[in-house]
Amino acid sequence: MRTRTFHLTTRAVHAGTPFAGGDFLSTVTPVYPSVTYIYERMEDLDGVFAGTRPGYVYTRHGNPTVAALEESMAELEEGEVAVAFASGMAAIHAALLASGARSGAAIVAAQDIYGATYALLDKLFRAQGVVVRFVDATDLPAVDATCASLRPVVVLVETISNPLLKVADLPALAEIAHRYGAALIVDNTFATPYLVQPLKLGADLVVHSATKYLGGHGDALGGVVITSQARRAELLEILKLTGGNLGPQEAWLILRGLKTLPLRMRQHCENALAVAHWLEGHPRIGCVHYPGLPSHRQHELAQQLFQGRGYGGMLSFELNGAGRDEIFRFFEALRLCLPATTLGDVCTLVLYPAQASHRALSAEERARIGIGDGLVRMSVGVEDVEDIIWDVEQALRQPL
Repeated sequence: MRTRTFHLTTRAVHAGTPFAGGDFLSTVTPVYPSVTYIYERMEDLDGVFAGTRPGYVYTRHGNPTVAALEESMAELEEGEVAVAFASGMAAIHAALLASGARSGAAIVAAQDIYGATYALLDKLFRAQGVVVRFVDATDLPAVDATCASLRPVVVLVETISNPLLKVADLPALAEIAHRYGAALIVDNTFATPYLVQPLKLGADLVVHSATKYLGGHGDALGGVVITSQARRAELLEILKLTGGNLGPQEAWLILRGLKTLPLRMRQHCENALAVAHWLEGHPRIGCVHYPGLPSHRQHELAQQLFQGRGYGGMLSFELNGAGRDEIFRFFEALRLCLPATTLGDVCTLVLYPAQASHRALSAEERARIGIGDGLVRMSVGVEDVEDIIWDVEQALRQPL
């Protein structure tokens, strides 16, 4: 038993616990709300400041509850270290900075990434002198040619893209990135470590919006970067200087959510596949984007990457002939599914990318990427799938 490598479901339950306290062990990691910590000997305090002694001095520099979450995420993603942040966007920002995104450097990014990430690159990093090029990450020759031309410091992709559900060929992208000296950053929010662990496939840094599936209950905002020990010091320095720290209460909620991540993801995947098949046969629905469907052009790649564990809980679909007004009426007709600006919750959520996740993009930019005015993104929850389908069906029967 001592040499056994436990399965992910088991590791999710036990990672980060028990927590030592005196001569007892707590089966649940405590919340440490303290901003600062004291020591009997000043030499000990000095050693913690210097990094020569383990411990905590100030929550911007580290917190025991947050550290337990970081340990758990390093375990689940099979990385060496993890660093937690106040949000997924703070985590993306830090990962880019830690990978050398500075004035004069170049970044190559997937064109259909989360809208806020797109805006971060297009507005903030470009304004700071970084060369940013967006490419179709599924077009490997185009990625290769762009990297050959720019010699970027970073290639940034999402395992499953938001909101068009394209699947990244992670081993091939890692090979291209490394050939040109770039770090491969993978946003694994949609897939989670339940489906795939990108570090094992060549990624250098993995990023999550922990707000989503990791926490899983829509009650905690957070982000995390998982990477090698060699990158930890740079990430921690960025965290300390920018102050994008995750609070201990949020860390505790996300840590609690992790313990049921595999159970929830199994149900998310099962429900999403059933909903996607049903939508594909509905006369009011155009294209359905879901990698679990044989009609998805990267279905075989998804099978290879996810190895039978499922295809995720996210899908998107086109409502035939719909624009903003029709989508709004469709959302208002739903009775179970909730129009909400997030994903990965236990309940089913719908979102209009043109209004929310990709609002920062112009209509022309959205059209170029393939985000039409009739596109709906759905985060399929863990309710009974027959109830989810009933709700969508009754809403589609309403005059739009």
